[in-house]
Amino acid sequence: MPRVTIHRKAHFNAAHRLFNPAWSDEKNLEVFGKCSNPHYHGHNYELIVSVTGEIDPVTGFVMDLSVLRKLIQSEIEEAFDHKNLNVEVADFKTVNPTVENISVVIYNKLRTKIRTSLDISVKLYETPRNFATYSG
Repeated sequence: MPRVTIHRKAHFNAAHRLFNPAWSDEKNLEVFGKCSNPHYHGHNYELIVSVTGEIDPVTGFVMDLSVLRKLIQSEIEEAFDHKNLNVEVADFKTVNPTVENISVVIYNKLRTKIRTSLDISVKLYETPRNFATYSG
């Protein structure tokens, strides 16, 4: 059977602050620039989850996209949308919510819910020009 990659696009809005609590405000500003604003700032994140696997000969699916849609909604959108990632999302209590780290957290949340015979990849756009891709 051929291996095919399917994609599901999603969206969430969230605020965050990039900073290292062990550093001074000056050092955080030097390293993270305006993203270290102590009053936080927000992004309109665009998420693409890709799933690769063999086509099921019975259904014709790699994975039912409606199942993937529901997983993304319950595991990611409900957890992150309109939240302050630093304050309201436990995954970032001790992890700096960079686009890199957010993509890893999203991958890990979805990886536990999707069959291990399927490969997954997460592409997360923080801005139209800044994004990260993680595939485990």
